[in-house]
Amino acid sequence: MSRPLVRLEGLTTWFPIKRGLFQRTTGWVRAVDGIDLTIPVGQTVALVGESGCGKSTVALSMLRLVEPRSGAMYYDGVDLFSLSRDRLHAYRQEIQIIFQDPMGSLDPRMRIRDVIAEGMEAFGIGENDAERTERVAAILRRVQLDPDQMNRYPHEFSGGQRQRICIARALAVEPKLVICDEATSALDVSIQAQILNLLRDLQDDLGLAYLFITHDLGVVRYLADRVAVMYLGQIVEEGETERIFDAPNHPYTRGLLAAVPSVDPARRGVTASVMGDVPSPANPPPGCRFHTRCPEVFERCSREAPELYAVGDGRSRCFLNESSSRS
Repeated sequence: MSRPLVRLEGLTTWFPIKRGLFQRTTGWVRAVDGIDLTIPVGQTVALVGESGCGKSTVALSMLRLVEPRSGAMYYDGVDLFSLSRDRLHAYRQEIQIIFQDPMGSLDPRMRIRDVIAEGMEAFGIGENDAERTERVAAILRRVQLDPDQMNRYPHEFSGGQRQRICIARALAVEPKLVICDEATSALDVSIQAQILNLLRDLQDDLGLAYLFITHDLGVVRYLADRVAVMYLGQIVEEGETERIFDAPNHPYTRGLLAAVPSVDPARRGVTASVMGDVPSPANPPPGCRFHTRCPEVFERCSREAPELYAVGDGRSRCFLNESSSRS
């Protein structure tokens, strides 16, 4: 593995539940509940799981668009969670995000040139407007768009083109880490493939690291170097992509993979082994959080919470892997 660019330690983000006339806090939604995750330089880490498991909250917490309750985020050795807003500004250009809905994340009143140049102005990139315009043109070419279109508005572009504009906006400030939050899930399959190829080419050319948040395991296998599987605010398994797909250790990971359609005759007709609905993050089950849906549950699971046991190239939060961790 390359050296760590970002390391999350114990990231916890809860949201208050307020009720009554005086909006008193009566409980907490444990959206992210103690995440440890490392993103190496120049590599892609995929964060996967069902809707509502806390994936996007991880991204917003990393950017401090929502404030974490506790934990640390080390970027090149500096804990960004401990910095004041003023001191954090110097690091904001290093970490950028691409959202799922490109139209919703672009100001419809701004021309594309201004959308892309806005970050350059905020971080003092470029000597003047003319130089920034030249940089915008170069970035548009890099994401395979015509620089002559920079004076158009977002509604004049297709969905795939708008996502390329969002990628260009992220690249404009020369980041080292790009968080892709379901960045291809709203696109047609053919357009999705083009965007994934573009992201991979940009990574090769610029040495970018990606945190790729998605529920699409097909995308994960194509793009990611490592995978972290999230369930109810916690990481339940993490490891190299090929191993996760070929020999998953956690029952939840096996259930997710069993639900993916396959043309392999050996897998055809396999159904998901994950039962029931996801419990509320405001009231997670005691013991192992997955035990209420696990096909391999046993008595201990409802009483004790498993650790993230070291297994091979990664970790697994399951008692079934406890003995492997010790061997």
